[in-house]
Amino acid sequence: MPRIALPEREEMSPAQRRVHDAVLAGPRGAVIGPLRAVIHSPDLAERWSRLGEFLRFDTVLPKRLNELAIIVTGRRWTSQIEWWVHARAAAEAGLPQAAIEAIRLGEPPPLEEAEDAEIYEFTRQLQQTGQVPLPAYRAVERRWGERGVVELTAVIGYYTMVSMTLNAHEIPLPEGVEPPLRPPPQAAGGLSPLPPARGAKGE
Repeated sequence: MPRIALPEREEMSPAQRRVHDAVLAGPRGAVIGPLRAVIHSPDLAERWSRLGEFLRFDTVLPKRLNELAIIVTGRRWTSQIEWWVHARAAAEAGLPQAAIEAIRLGEPPPLEEAEDAEIYEFTRQLQQTGQVPLPAYRAVERRWGERGVVELTAVIGYYTMVSMTLNAHEIPLPEGVEPPLRPPPQAAGGLSPLPPARGAKGE
């Protein structure tokens, strides 16, 4: 059960309905996940939605790499809805299913493409330590430029906020969907460790 009321459209204020209808008309096409809670603050929800649309759909990073950063973040915080939504999006964008499953299980993902391994390592390090070692930073910057490294950092930060919102308010999965993530036994405080990738090939 969620800790916060999740109003239906007919229960919303005019300001909430305005945000709700704008989300339905946008690229998401549905009000799910954190926006179900954030709608209680319509001004925040409106800005949240615009930022989220940009970071999900319009960064310089290819969709596969964007979704890779998102699922690494969702796995780090054991965020069930984030994982459920974005693991499917990552697969549709071309991320190998074996890599997705390894990340889900907290195992070293097999990432054969160097650009995949670079995004994974940048995200892993930032999530695990709050820092990015210079070699990992420069690898992303060389490939995607200063815009790319800035936008990747923003994606990781935004989806951390998404994860925390989902977890704090216990926003439920759709009815009939089993939680896809379980914290590994070695995880401290319920947070999932992220092992280095394996098998990445160079340029």
